[in-house]
Amino acid sequence: MSSQFAPLQNDTFLRALLRQKTDYTPLWLMRQAGRYLPEYRATRKVAGSFMGLAKNPDFATEVTLQPIDRYPLDAAILFSDILTVPDAMGLGLYFADGEGPKFERRLATEADVQNLRVPEEGSLQYVYDAVTSIRRALNGRVPLIGFSGSPWTLACYMVEGEGSREFHTVKKMMYSRPDLMHRILELNAQAVTTYLNAQIDAGAQAVMIFDSWGGALADGAYQTFSLEYMRRIVSGLQREKDGQRIPAIVFTKGGGLWLEQIADSGADAIGLDWTVNLGEARRRAGDKVALQGNIDPAVLFAEPAQIREQVIATLDAYGTPSAGHGHVFNLGHGISQHTPPEAVSVLVETVHEYSRRQRQTAA
Repeated sequence: MSSQFAPLQNDTFLRALLRQKTDYTPLWLMRQAGRYLPEYRATRKVAGSFMGLAKNPDFATEVTLQPIDRYPLDAAILFSDILTVPDAMGLGLYFADGEGPKFERRLATEADVQNLRVPEEGSLQYVYDAVTSIRRALNGRVPLIGFSGSPWTLACYMVEGEGSREFHTVKKMMYSRPDLMHRILELNAQAVTTYLNAQIDAGAQAVMIFDSWGGALADGAYQTFSLEYMRRIVSGLQREKDGQRIPAIVFTKGGGLWLEQIADSGADAIGLDWTVNLGEARRRAGDKVALQGNIDPAVLFAEPAQIREQVIATLDAYGTPSAGHGHVFNLGHGISQHTPPEAVSVLVETVHEYSRRQRQTAA
């Protein structure tokens, strides 16, 4: 019940996603709770590992709030990993030191795929407990975003067993045995829909689908093996909870080519990487969806004056939001672990200050 949570004090992020009027452009950052923050590194040391953080609701709450305590961001995002769902399907997620995520058991044979099942009830309870804990700890300061990986992105890790540059193994299955690939994707879509709805029940006020590897697909394959399954998820989501609209965001990295088709997915907003011009994207998407993004995270390694210049150029590219349009400022992908924390302060301050001025000038 919503009565267990404090009233929301800053709903600018939600209003922008719903293409309602805002006083300024809200922002949050992909991977905003992470290794670039010294306080995060200290907590992770205590927890012992990434999964030690993610599977402990107290630690997950602590690290989710760290960037909110440090910067005046407009949303918090659940601290978790996109691969919790396949982990709960029995594939055995682990993180080797200095390497990305890996699975102990990948989907290597037809039998592996046929034996795959959606997660058992209760297997992801630690995530839902973290959502509720974070929402309470936020005490209404800003909204909380829940998230999942897309069916295709999860499948890439499940078949390859780890991250990949070429995706030869998963693409071989997709082309040679599309029946097996569709079985994986159907189960993933069912699992993700259940997972996101449970996050909403636990207190998430917006949800995002990360299609990190959708851009690796050919045209045609993208629509069939990625977008179609994200559509299914969006159509199965709770879109209202306790009288409040729950916006859904879809983000395909490298998906600018298919922007119009993603805008027809039923989502409220589209995340964009830095290869897309925001003004062009706004024209192409029309008033169907809000846009989220899309400055290059590498900008944060520049000097303060150059960061300000790039932030202003990004805001100018989108233009002043008008009726039926909405923009949430973000990076075009996740923040680098080597980013100086002071650079983020410059970015956040510039977004808030300049976007207010934009609206005053246009008024």
